[in-house]
Amino acid sequence: MSKILRTPEDCFDKLHGFDYKPHYVERLSGYEGLRVHYVDEGPVEGEVFLCIHGQPTWSYLYRKMIPTFTKSGYRVIAPDLIGFGRTDKPVDEREYTFEFHRKMLISFLKWQNLSNITLVCQDWGGAFRIDVAYGVPQAI
Repeated sequence: MSKILRTPEDCFDKLHGFDYKPHYVERLSGYEGLRVHYVDEGPVEGEVFLCIHGQPTWSYLYRKMIPTFTKSGYRVIAPDLIGFGRTDKPVDEREYTFEFHRKMLISFLKWQNLSNITLVCQDWGGAFRIDVAYGVPQAI
């Protein structure tokens, strides 16, 4: 892995409508050493809406949908893909491939041990939906 950049936390202090507690994982299989951020809101036992962003955004995209989903009793998990939002950013742009992101999402789902999720996808986040379903069939 090349050099990693991390956006300072204070850059996220005054985001309008995004008061969600940040959650991080640094031990995703195959992505050790990279800190991945995700939003996790709503009832722990609720059905999960997995929100996958595309480019050029991050989980902030879902800031207005999250309260609607959680008020309806759903749990919302919205990871930031590597290189976006609060997640670490490898400097070497050659690392940013479809396969790199796909495998990270599969590793994230396995780590979360999620099942029976509903995918909410935007832009090329939607391109991951079928690959994620094949990579973690019990999740969909």
